Amino acid sequence: MTTEVSRDSRRSTALSTPPPSRWMRWTAHAVPLIALPSSLWRLAMTVGVPVGYSDAVLRTDYGLPGSGYFVLPLITVLQELAALLTLGLVSNWGLVAPRWLPFIGGRPVRTWAAVVPAALGALILTVVTFSQYLAWDKVDSGSLDDVHRSVMGWCYAPLLLWGPLLGVVTVSYYLRRRRQR
Repeated sequence: MTTEVSRDSRRSTALSTPPPSRWMRWTAHAVPLIALPSSLWRLAMTVGVPVGYSDAVLRTDYGLPGSGYFVLPLITVLQELAALLTLGLVSNWGLVAPRWLPFIGGRPVRTWAAVVPAALGALILTVVTFSQYLAWDKVDSGSLDDVHRSVMGWCYAPLLLWGPLLGVVTVSYYLRRRRQR
């Protein structure tokens, strides 16, 4: 009996919510791609690709060699996982929690449980990335030459779009959930 009820509630939530527009799907799929260049730059630094830092800077600021071999890939994985969460706002698993999740698996996702963290994430990402952008003149100016600093800048510049795009997808998700069929 409970299995039939939970299946019915999952179907009704998934069927009653209008699908996202093509533009919102593209926007959500762009977010992990936006995070990718900085992730690749960080991984390149971790595996020893010369990114312009001296051995002393790598050792003191990034823990390479040492803890940086664990910390930098961990940051990269967490960044990409956070970016991939945006896909939930345009996917069925943003409407009904995947079965494998403990306690909530198979249940409908409450609108506020997705919108509040996503909106806070969008706000925090926007504030942090734009404040870092405004302070870019001071970032590693003594540690990197102009070419390496430009490469780093081009790898990190797409992150400026992450917060605003997440905000747009979050608003779209909220509006779709409000207009359930």
